[in-house]
Amino acid sequence: MLLRKRPKPLPLRKLEVLIPRTPSYFSCLPDMQQDLAKRMTGYIGEKRVDYHLRSLAKKYTILHDVHLKLPYGNSIQIDSFILTPYAIFIIEIKNYKGTITFDTLLKQLIRDDGEKETGFKYPITQAENHQLHLENWLHDHHFANVPIRYFIAIADPGTIIKVEGDKQGIAKVVTHAEHLPQRILEIDAAYAQSNSANLPVKKISDAILSECEEFDIDILGKYGMTKEMILPGVGCPECGVLAMERQYANWKCRRCGKLSKDAHARALDVYFLLISDKVTNRECMWFLKINSRHLASRILKSYNLTYFQKGKYWTKKR
Repeated sequence: MLLRKRPKPLPLRKLEVLIPRTPSYFSCLPDMQQDLAKRMTGYIGEKRVDYHLRSLAKKYTILHDVHLKLPYGNSIQIDSFILTPYAIFIIEIKNYKGTITFDTLLKQLIRDDGEKETGFKYPITQAENHQLHLENWLHDHHFANVPIRYFIAIADPGTIIKVEGDKQGIAKVVTHAEHLPQRILEIDAAYAQSNSANLPVKKISDAILSECEEFDIDILGKYGMTKEMILPGVGCPECGVLAMERQYANWKCRRCGKLSKDAHARALDVYFLLISDKVTNRECMWFLKINSRHLASRILKSYNLTYFQKGKYWTKKR
């Protein structure tokens, strides 16, 4: 059963809408664009692995993108979490092109894309840390002695995997995504044959779902931006330019002439995603570039928001 689908990550969604609203002269814009490309590559890789894991959904419980807070202030983010009657499998997903080399002595991952070599954090260490933290989390929630296995799933079937050092050790935990379901089935069958005790699958999955949060970061703070630096305006659904003006009951693009009755809705979505979960009439006027307080109030009311008289702001209905 697929209990939790993979959402598009919040940092990725934020970058997608922030970059078009970032001044071209902003010094961190190239870094933002590079970060967007990396996050999109990672997300595409995760979806590719999800496709292969679908075959296990009828037999096992699957949760994607599990983010749990830990009692000592840290958190763990598990790309995919598979719960069987006998064990938990945590999947760390990597999407690299070219050749990757696992150096088991120096504990480093090296990628060669044909142009240069780049070093990355060792995913085995990352998975081992997730395993340890998850064991502690389960223990704190009164689930003791739960077998936990991990895999490093390589999303791109064309990626060449090499090893410097312990080849057998790496082969046990690293695999291309297409081989992952069979590997899990084989290990789970071995647990079943060893008369392992059945796990309380529903109780564990319910506990995880109740505490699972969506991973997020302060995207403005990361790049040293303030909300005042964000380019305001209503984006045209046709050409994408922030060039729509309010004309009677419509928005009209100054560039391509496109008309829209509800183009403001997407702009408000961006506001709530990037800036705040609250908006005043004045802030709405600034962000939509309108000069009527009454128009701002009508627009916010039509957006299905709740108005709080005490603070004089609107917010999404809970």
